[in-house]
Amino acid sequence: MRIEMTGVLVNDPLEAHEFYTKILGFKEVMYQPDANLAIVASPEEPEGTTLLLEPKGTEFAEVFQKACYESGMPSIVFSVDDIASEYERLKKLGVRFTGDPTKQDFGMQAIFDDTCGNYIMLVELNEGSWESTS
Repeated sequence: MRIEMTGVLVNDPLEAHEFYTKILGFKEVMYQPDANLAIVASPEEPEGTTLLLEPKGTEFAEVFQKACYESGMPSIVFSVDDIASEYERLKKLGVRFTGDPTKQDFGMQAIFDDTCGNYIMLVELNEGSWESTS
């Protein structure tokens, strides 16, 4: 069993599409503005797991996303090879981070606001952290 697609709730999928493709550099997989549908993929793995930029369609989704955001809890985690350079690149593009990258047991982390109602965690993993042993 593989993860083919996962979703992240966003305030507006069309605005999220702009941020995720233009700022983060994700690749467009499917974009149907009339259907309020946006699916993107990692530029490093464009044929890999996709990310559905999912509109909040229910009161539960609205409350859940707001609670996560207000508590500072990231909605999703993205890994990078060099967090320092990615942090600097994104800051130059106007991305707002909650702080500088910090050392953790698993490596380094930095959290930023995706402008779409979420905090996103970037991680640079130590050798062997979170990796599959298969």
